[in-house]
Amino acid sequence: MLRDDPVPEIPIDRFSIFADGLDHPECCAFARDGSLWAGGEAGQIYRIDAEGNVAQVANLGRFCGGLAFSPSDELFACVPGLGVVQVARSGESKVFRDAAAGRELICPNFPVFDRAGNLYLSDSGDWKGRNGRLVRIGADGRDIELISSFGYANGLALTADEKYLFIVESDSDAVFRLQLDGNGAAAGEPELYCGPIGHVPDGLNLDIDGNLYVTCYASHEIYRVAPNREVVLLARDVNGMLLGGPTNMCFGGSDYREIFVSNLCRFTISRAAAGRTGLRPVNLR
Repeated sequence: MLRDDPVPEIPIDRFSIFADGLDHPECCAFARDGSLWAGGEAGQIYRIDAEGNVAQVANLGRFCGGLAFSPSDELFACVPGLGVVQVARSGESKVFRDAAAGRELICPNFPVFDRAGNLYLSDSGDWKGRNGRLVRIGADGRDIELISSFGYANGLALTADEKYLFIVESDSDAVFRLQLDGNGAAAGEPELYCGPIGHVPDGLNLDIDGNLYVTCYASHEIYRVAPNREVVLLARDVNGMLLGGPTNMCFGGSDYREIFVSNLCRFTISRAAAGRTGLRPVNLR
């Protein structure tokens, strides 16, 4: 549970702007070469170097949601209206999937890969429509549905041992946890892990100690949830300037102890020292 009247662990003045001039970025993810990649509202795919210089690599023509790199460092983007799109470093792109488990993707939102190259994907469905779902697209091309009739399915985070997958239900301000059976299928029903938490939670990330980080779009907040489920307010921006509709975050920096946050309500990616070491995604292990 969250303590009464919490004081943010990281004061907002410890955040700074890492990159500016992006078109309402929804997500950010680091490639193996150290560059940070992000998407834009009009379909832009951006590459950002270590100094924060922004270059547009591609335009997919529609809003870009979550991004993830595969174990082989290939970039995949969720693009509602198109599906999951694979984007080459050259800017060339192709639709990887526009349907899964026998149904067309309504609103592909966030992808995460496991070490074997299997892709877990949230399909948000419609807001308050209870038609969100979670699917798994195997490295062998076969796909299954893990969760159906969910709320607005959003951010995902896979634990280091790949035994549990966290998933945001944005329209109930909650995060659920799904146990996996070792073969990529669900070992039971999703359980409520924490909530309500903030307002419109969106993205998730983990550190090496199993702490879960939750970025909350509508309340300009980031929370940390310990393995014992104690909730700590990590950061809050009451003015929505340095954290302006934070939707997703990732760890980075030379020691992997900084957080980089995409701000959907603004044109920036901000950064701050986290004081904890992030869990590296599969392309960086």
